[in-house]
Amino acid sequence: MARKVVHNEGQARLFENKFLEMLTKTHPLIIWGVYIPILAYLVYRANVVYEISGLTILLLFVSGMLYWTFFEYMAHRYLFHMVSDNIKTQKVAYILHGNHHEYPRDRTRLFMPLVPSLILSTTLFGLHYLILGDYNWAFFPGFMLGYLLYASTHYAIHAFDPPFKFMQPLWRNHQMHHYRDEHLGYGVSNTFWDRVFGTTFDLRKHKEDSEKAKALKF
Repeated sequence: MARKVVHNEGQARLFENKFLEMLTKTHPLIIWGVYIPILAYLVYRANVVYEISGLTILLLFVSGMLYWTFFEYMAHRYLFHMVSDNIKTQKVAYILHGNHHEYPRDRTRLFMPLVPSLILSTTLFGLHYLILGDYNWAFFPGFMLGYLLYASTHYAIHAFDPPFKFMQPLWRNHQMHHYRDEHLGYGVSNTFWDRVFGTTFDLRKHKEDSEKAKALKF
């Protein structure tokens, strides 16, 4: 498999239009600051307006978080790394994720930017509502918290060494996804689904490289 060029400095130019280009960047505190009040309101609405019990809200919320881990894996594997001969499809894949592999130290694109994030999350809320009905008011906040934790973990992996020893496999999984094989190690917040679907790294064949791992950090 041909290796992609990796740039340790700078960032990709995704749009010629300066306004659109600005909308492709964000900071973690902006995303957390916008979403936490929204998610709190959804939970409040589930309890007060739709009279869903506290225990049911808790179960739905946790279910949403667990479901996110599967969604994360499938999106990373089949959407972010989609393979196509179509130029427009390749451009979409590059905007969504390919630029991150070329510029892994670009901290401004480790979270989905606010405007497209709000559009996508609103769309996903509507789709889940069609299936879950009013229960989605409690399920979707858990799903979105799963996203926030995933994006924060991704940011942390590119920012510093794992703070606890038990987190080392998680760091290694994503780092090797960058420098060994981008078609393995799709999990970022967890490695469970990689183990389920057989996309883990075999350390007997895929050796770690501390220098390449270090180069991924900003």
